[in-house]
Amino acid sequence: MGVLDHISDMFDCSSQHSKQKRRKQLQTVEIKVKMDCEGCERKVRRSVEGMKGVSSVTIEPKQHKLTVVGYVDPEKVVARVAHRTGKKAEIWPYVPYDVVAHPYAQGVYDKKAPAGYVRRDDFQTNQLARASSTEVRYTTAFSDENPAACVVM
Repeated sequence: MGVLDHISDMFDCSSQHSKQKRRKQLQTVEIKVKMDCEGCERKVRRSVEGMKGVSSVTIEPKQHKLTVVGYVDPEKVVARVAHRTGKKAEIWPYVPYDVVAHPYAQGVYDKKAPAGYVRRDDFQTNQLARASSTEVRYTTAFSDENPAACVVM
């Protein structure tokens, strides 16, 4: 019956079963692109401005950051910037300093990160956030919530 259902859907004239095109959601896409001069900024801006669905384009040259707001696909925006400018483009790899669970963890800091940001490294921060079983034993041994805890403190 799958074939018959498909054929009947193709020739169905009722408005109930018509396939509607899914609209893309309004998104803010942040991209890291190296920009050295005003010419680079202009080139990056023009590469994205003509794209279908783009509402606004903001460039922060000191941070090498391009922000695109609109009904766009993030991967398509990155691919277009890379193709049109010939520069390496990637999704903004940094998060604000306050968001990271363990900001002093080794490997999280990036010397190229703008002030107040650290590199987004989901795998590593998730690894660091988990305590090992020995750490859990030691912390619960001296916990106030544990009735059988040591009373040394």
